Amino acid sequence: MEALLLGVGLLLGAYVLVYYNLVKAPPCGGISNLRGRTAVVTGANSGIGKMTALELARRGARVVLACRSRERGEAAAFDIRQESGNNEVIFMALDLASLASVQAFAAAFLSSEPRLDILIHNAGISSCGRTREAFNLLLRVNHIGPFLLTHLLLPRLKTCAPSRVVVVSSAAHRRGRLDFKRLDRPVVGWRQELRAYADSKLANVLFARELATQLEGTGVTCYAAHPGPVNSELFLRHVPGWLRPFLRPLAWLILRAPRGGAQTPLYCALQEGIEPLSGRYFANCRVEEVPPAARDDRAAQCLWDASRRLAGLGAEEDAEPNEDPQPEDPGVPSSLSTPHPEEPTVSEPDPSPQSSPDLSKVIRRIRVKVEPETQVS
Repeated sequence: MEALLLGVGLLLGAYVLVYYNLVKAPPCGGISNLRGRTAVVTGANSGIGKMTALELARRGARVVLACRSRERGEAAAFDIRQESGNNEVIFMALDLASLASVQAFAAAFLSSEPRLDILIHNAGISSCGRTREAFNLLLRVNHIGPFLLTHLLLPRLKTCAPSRVVVVSSAAHRRGRLDFKRLDRPVVGWRQELRAYADSKLANVLFARELATQLEGTGVTCYAAHPGPVNSELFLRHVPGWLRPFLRPLAWLILRAPRGGAQTPLYCALQEGIEPLSGRYFANCRVEEVPPAARDDRAAQCLWDASRRLAGLGAEEDAEPNEDPQPEDPGVPSSLSTPHPEEPTVSEPDPSPQSSPDLSKVIRRIRVKVEPETQVS
């Protein structure tokens, strides 16, 4: 009996250590009052996305739930309005597998919403299921769709700068290996799906890195966020039915709840003072080092060019699309955080062809290659 009790005690002690060191997520702090600001969260009808949207709504933001299913999206918007007491939560249809749907969403959003302060790319898939497409569905949903959506909404993000883009990635990016000759090849079989999922998560990290370079000096910053091991629909969606009863209790014990998984994306969206870390990868609410493949600037640029082609944007244009600035409410703050009086104001770059942004990109690339990235905890 004593041996049994000792064994149970050791198991409980081991679980407590695992829970507090690996499972439990640190709570997100950051800006507490988001009134007057607008956020878009993709895939916000359940799991991490819904918890992220709920927290933003609790802090007073106007939140747009960008979801594929109207029924589930509107139900989630109703739940969040009820729980947060914030009626500024709406659903808008978005299917990231369809470039036409992405374009339609962007057009509808820009015509109806005067602000965009936070864009969180949360939606994603881990398997193609029974769907068989003529393209890489995992890459389309997890990367190309978000890439196109960011491009289309970027003028509004710049108008409302300082603003932020958060791309929900995964530790699976460490297993990714992008083959630009086969990037959009259809995925067949579970082995290819595992590889394609890891590749798409690597694409997320490289996208955030290159986007930070492209947007340097604009006031728009971006981050890749790993939510951690989360017990969400994504985990069990493609598990055989007979196996789910065995995995559910195990998942409940060793995986984070969706609310815990939302903490790092929220940290990247709301934490003050992390602007110098734009383009970096975060996990457990702190910046984390990534393998060489995920900080390869040449690969990031190649991915950017390939993504433009796959998103139907064609060659890189010198001039960005113009957008008439929306009138601002004098009572609404125009930034995510209030700058300290002693901080210098960043002026807009000179729009002439020989202005400094191109030079700053070159300097940043040189600096990244010469100086190792610093771990910040």
